[in-house]
Amino acid sequence: MSFVITPPPVAAVPVVGGGAFPVHRIYCVGRNYVEHAKEMGFTGREPPFFFMKPADAVLPAGADGTVKMHYPSLTKSLHHEVELVVAIGTGGRDILAADAMKHVWGYGVGIDMTRRDLQGEAKKLARPWDIGKGFEESAPISALVPAASTTIGADTRIWLDVNGARRQDSTIGKLIWTLPEIIEHLSTAWTLAPGDLIFSGTPEGVAAVEVGDVLTMGVDGVGTLQVTMIEA
Repeated sequence: MSFVITPPPVAAVPVVGGGAFPVHRIYCVGRNYVEHAKEMGFTGREPPFFFMKPADAVLPAGADGTVKMHYPSLTKSLHHEVELVVAIGTGGRDILAADAMKHVWGYGVGIDMTRRDLQGEAKKLARPWDIGKGFEESAPISALVPAASTTIGADTRIWLDVNGARRQDSTIGKLIWTLPEIIEHLSTAWTLAPGDLIFSGTPEGVAAVEVGDVLTMGVDGVGTLQVTMIEA
């Protein structure tokens, strides 16, 4: 096939130990920690729901685990949401929770950056959230760790600091929907494919950041990520 314009580069995330993971799609789970659901005005184990970001929304950290993010346009309320990211290695449809982890290639530390004011306005008008969630550089992410190299359990800590002050601190065991359940639900609506990334949800403590802020976050056994906010 002859392209009439130069094809864009493949979105990819580096892998610990070398190589890169090509990104196919980015799925995000909404309100998947009880306390975060409460701070957003919801309670209970509601059915899981999902939204997506474009593949090239990933903003991969450098070899030192740091990256600079430009403060996006239009917003006055940019929020941080630290998340455990699941990287899919083998795809499928209607995957059972009991078999789900066989499809996982590895894990990363990600942050779902959200233009909260724009998202809130879209909700009020019953419009899609894309403008609040799917903008450029909205998915900073660490290098991925192969699943065989780490263990994710209920006690695995996930945390985020802003300028050295703790904002988010929880454990993976507090997910409303577990990783296998997330994969099961996702695969009934979409055919999962190698290269898919799943942002699994954020704990309570989300809040706004400003230009100059330094966000440091991590998931035990997976890694850390540092994001510095800079002018557009």
